[in-house]
Amino acid sequence: MPNITVDHSASIDFDRDAFARALHASVVEIAAAKPEACKTLFREADDTAYGYEDPSEGGHAIVHVTLGLLAGRTEETKARLTEVVLELLREHVKDGGGFVLHASAEVRDLDPSYRKFERE
Repeated sequence: MPNITVDHSASIDFDRDAFARALHASVVEIAAAKPEACKTLFREADDTAYGYEDPSEGGHAIVHVTLGLLAGRTEETKARLTEVVLELLREHVKDGGGFVLHASAEVRDLDPSYRKFERE
């Protein structure tokens, strides 16, 4: 915890490492997470669709960030985190891709059944 997933169109050009480091620092500051607990998975999608647009036109790109946290954070904390995510996307996604960028973020509580393990 936190489990962070970044789903995005393949056409988006951004520095994943810098984005993840900045996001992890923000989650530690805002949600009192431990730095070593922050984990981010990037999932690049070759195929995305927007409205009725022909996907081959490439006029739109999508990025959505989901943060899964253990329950107990206030709605204010969750809202602050999503605003920070959007600001970090503004900073780290490069302009000039020739598309409209649709960026979104959400914070959700992990289900009480959540468990994990680590292996070396």
